[in-house]
Amino acid sequence: MNQLENEPQAPGKLRGTVIEAATAWFPSLMRPILGFRRTYLPLLMVYFAYGALGIIDVSRDMWIKESLTLTPAELAGIGVWLSLPWTVKMVFGQLVDSVPVFGSQRRSYILIGAVFTACGMLTLAGAAGGWIASGRTDHLYILGAMLIVVGTVIQDVVADAMSTEVVSRVDSNGNARAEDDIRAELGMVQVLGRLALGIGILAVAGLSGWLARFFARETVFLFGLVIPALSALGVLLIDAESSEQRPIDWRILGGGIGFGLIVLAVALGSVPFAQELVFVLSMLVICPMLFFVTRELDRETRRAILFASIIIFAFRATPSVGDGYFWWTLDVLKFDEAFYGSLRQTAAVIAIVAMWTFSKQLTEYSVTKVLFWLAVAGAILSLPNIGLFFGLHHWTEATFGFGARAIAVIDAAAASPFAQLSMIPLLTLIAYYAPEGHRATWFALMASLMNLALVAGQLQTKYLNQIFVVQRGDYSELGPLLITAAVLGFILPIGAILCFGRRA
Repeated sequence: MNQLENEPQAPGKLRGTVIEAATAWFPSLMRPILGFRRTYLPLLMVYFAYGALGIIDVSRDMWIKESLTLTPAELAGIGVWLSLPWTVKMVFGQLVDSVPVFGSQRRSYILIGAVFTACGMLTLAGAAGGWIASGRTDHLYILGAMLIVVGTVIQDVVADAMSTEVVSRVDSNGNARAEDDIRAELGMVQVLGRLALGIGILAVAGLSGWLARFFARETVFLFGLVIPALSALGVLLIDAESSEQRPIDWRILGGGIGFGLIVLAVALGSVPFAQELVFVLSMLVICPMLFFVTRELDRETRRAILFASIIIFAFRATPSVGDGYFWWTLDVLKFDEAFYGSLRQTAAVIAIVAMWTFSKQLTEYSVTKVLFWLAVAGAILSLPNIGLFFGLHHWTEATFGFGARAIAVIDAAAASPFAQLSMIPLLTLIAYYAPEGHRATWFALMASLMNLALVAGQLQTKYLNQIFVVQRGDYSELGPLLITAAVLGFILPIGAILCFGRRA
């Protein structure tokens, strides 16, 4: 009898459960909107402009192929030059922290970066249109590309510093805010920054190809002037600048300049084991600089930073498979450029949706917990690629009616947010511990350290490809390579979390 009496209420209970679940999720979905403050807008415009620089990518690549004489080997060498400003990012950070320009440490540097980027666009346009006759087109390309990189690095350093300064450490009454509230707001600023970057990438992903098809190369480069104009426009929205200023730390500024010169000499000097040597030298330079910047923090905080940095370094230092899998999909699965374009577009959309949806978890959970589950999910999501190599698509097509392309789309959609999601707890941690007066330098040094983690991953990728040799048309060792890369991608971060997670 009781059972019969309760049965009519079941649909109502179900509806109530659904409504409660939706009500619980709604605040999470609204967090990026509710968490936005007008003071964030200038730095978000810088991040958006950074992502939107891709508006010239297709036209630039086509112009290089059509009009320049540079070989692939020479272009790879030019890449060393173009990475140098990122390698010595601590130099720009020290300048932003210590050297005001016309009394400004934020507005002026954003404008300087915009001017560099605009000059780079004009140089590329002049070279493509034949308006500049004073140099070879190849050299003008290098000059224009370098100017754009320098402008981007300068603005990125300023935006990183501002991402910590826009979060007040005291409430409206002048009382200290709770540490959890500060950390959550810092995390939300990083979420919004990644969203702005992703939206910038998405906004021009299709436009760059359309412009390259219908407009001359030099015209597209001139269109690119809109991008530095956007970041410069954000300067007008900065209400007040931080008054934090320290004397120049010549150990960092001079050391960074000297380090950049050494890296450049090693890269261009055909030194044996040049990549490994640059990696070791970089670690020997950046780690002491981080010690100098954090020496005023208490011992316990420095220990927490050390162990958290080790965990994040291990997470980002995991190897990839390399180009062999990409070649295999082209030759065997018959994927083409249009399909890969669709995959990238899908990935950009999913990344934005994921960051938006999981903003609460990313800003309030500990960095070790977030990276642990990202590592586990990453290992699981490596299985479809391995399965494709061993014929999974034949079974799914026969059983379920979908094949390799559907599996690739599903896998790309699921895996695409991970690069951006893993960056948010990292950037939140960096912002939380940024020392007063050294915020730009601190961000630049930590960014350099995390870039070194990517170099470590690239070196491991190189070693794996030397052990498991994959060539066009010969993919017999691709299977073991895929499995080994997946295992290392799981063991390295999980091992670091288990060893150091409690002390981070």
